[in-house]
Amino acid sequence: MARSVGGKVPERLVIAIGGNATHPENIAGSSAEQKDIARQTADALLPLALLDTELIITHGNGPVVGKILMRQALTRDRIPPMSLDICVAHSQGGIAYLLMQALENALREADSQRHVACLLTQVEVDPADPAFANPTKFVGPFFTAEQSAAVGRELGWTMKQDGARGYRHVVPSPVPKHVCDISLIEVLSKRGTIVIAGGGGGIPVVRGAKGVRHGIEAVIDKDLTTQHMAKVLGIDTIMLLTAVPKVAVHFGTPEQKFLDLVTLSEIKKLNAEGHFPAGSMGPKIDAAIRFLEGGGKHVVIAKLADAVAALRGETGTHIVGSVS
Repeated sequence: MARSVGGKVPERLVIAIGGNATHPENIAGSSAEQKDIARQTADALLPLALLDTELIITHGNGPVVGKILMRQALTRDRIPPMSLDICVAHSQGGIAYLLMQALENALREADSQRHVACLLTQVEVDPADPAFANPTKFVGPFFTAEQSAAVGRELGWTMKQDGARGYRHVVPSPVPKHVCDISLIEVLSKRGTIVIAGGGGGIPVVRGAKGVRHGIEAVIDKDLTTQHMAKVLGIDTIMLLTAVPKVAVHFGTPEQKFLDLVTLSEIKKLNAEGHFPAGSMGPKIDAAIRFLEGGGKHVVIAKLADAVAALRGETGTHIVGSVS
């Protein structure tokens, strides 16, 4: 029997834009290309931005922070490298700046005076998180097996295969525990400001005695930060935007099938069967499961260009607690 979701756009929403959506694999990464991608992103989100919806946007940074690390590696004999937490901060600020400017420009062209603000966001993690002993977060460009072995030896990087596309650098990706200054995010969003926060999953920090924080080398998964932020703020719908129109099982095979509406129990069963690899859809499914188990009601996974149509239930994959 066919199942569907309602077409009403939620009044409060957290949207996560994938790193590959803000920096696709098919671009060199020039400033002009990144500005054009930001403009396309703003155009896709504009219909939603013109509504009264409280809107918080997070974004990925995997391709960008990977290039920052590579740039440092190539100049390490002349310029001292920055630690990974500072690299995340650099990527967070740069990506958010482009998104903020593009979205505000689109709003002004539509005669809207709505403001957009980007907040440099620290996110606390547990220094004992098992992720530090098992790096899984892919960052940066792809390499062949031969290139990967050479790069790993030269730079001391941990390299792993990312599907059939090649090998990439992997770094620790601990679970977010606390979004610092989340009350400021809430205040701004409630006054109508579109808030860009938690970019790249947030700048990873650990908390010591008397609340003293310091950075730690990691890249937090932005989908996990998105669902955590939404739960803390009491927002019951999150949207995870990526490069594909829907979640699929048996992806890339003749048996591939897209998912339209699935329940929490169904997606957990499919996840246990191994349909969602850690390097691609896995983190989004993990975030969706955590969000719904923590009290969230609705997760939408869709292509960036389909954002508004997906929110109306016309496309995308919709994951809910149950279907009556």
